[in-house]
Amino acid sequence: MDYVRLGRTNEQVSAVGLGCGGHSRLGMARGASAEQAGDLVKHAIDLGINFIDTALVYRTEEAVAHGIQGRDRSKLFLSTKSWVGKGGAESNPEYFTAAEFTENLESSLRRLRTDYVDLFHLHGVSLDQLDYAREVLLPEVRRQQQAGKLRFVGITEVFRYDTDHRMAQAALPTDDFDVIMVGFNLLNPSARKTVFPLTLKHDVGTLIMFAVRRGLNSVENTREAIAEMIAKHDIDPASINPDDPLDFLRATPGIKSQIEAAYRFCRHEPGADVILTGTGSAAHLEENVASILAPPLPPETQAKLKAIFGDASSASAN
Repeated sequence: MDYVRLGRTNEQVSAVGLGCGGHSRLGMARGASAEQAGDLVKHAIDLGINFIDTALVYRTEEAVAHGIQGRDRSKLFLSTKSWVGKGGAESNPEYFTAAEFTENLESSLRRLRTDYVDLFHLHGVSLDQLDYAREVLLPEVRRQQQAGKLRFVGITEVFRYDTDHRMAQAALPTDDFDVIMVGFNLLNPSARKTVFPLTLKHDVGTLIMFAVRRGLNSVENTREAIAEMIAKHDIDPASINPDDPLDFLRATPGIKSQIEAAYRFCRHEPGADVILTGTGSAAHLEENVASILAPPLPPETQAKLKAIFGDASSASAN
């Protein structure tokens, strides 16, 4: 396993982070029990992964608790989150009060069976929620931090709707956050221009989500995602094969698959710290870890991806 410095936290964490949400939720979205999901967490730790990311809304915190039971807590880096509003990422939700937000943290601690989390995020914050999050909820989070219930404070964007990172661009200059979770993938590398310069300037750690989602996990899904991007005039259709848009990746010596290439693309981007990956399968997890730990893509491949997608910002590839 490779380990990286997570920004100003100065913590050394695994370059691969186990994501406990997404479409799989450690397999629980497809019927796995909390114990079975917890066994996957154990396997991840055995592979050298020490960064584990969950959230109250994922309903996987109890599975994580099962997975970390008996492990040296000081060697793990646990991350969890709470929406700022009861409607999640809606534009005008009923916001949690400061007291309710603290209860969300307390609930996570109980489910995780731990006295503290290493990282607590304001989850899925949209641009119009940012002021409330900073002015009302963040002071309470700081009080809980002083009480020892969390070590570092993070924020996550809603990449499905905020594909050009407007919230992140507003939040990072405030210096309020130690870590940010940001969407980044080869179909939408816009964080390269708008987010990573800020995280590097302010020494904010980055967690990369959406490295591989449905839009990149098969030729068919990629074809659909690319068609939508073309319809939005986000890329030049003349630059790709519309029937198999990423065929050139699989034709490149040393690239095993489209998915492997997508993970390698993210892992070696300057400014990208932890690459999150989620699955319900131990074998699939091992494949993803191997992909993330593989060498950078060949320079000519990187150049071609930049020429095609370098200015794209409309897709999340969810």
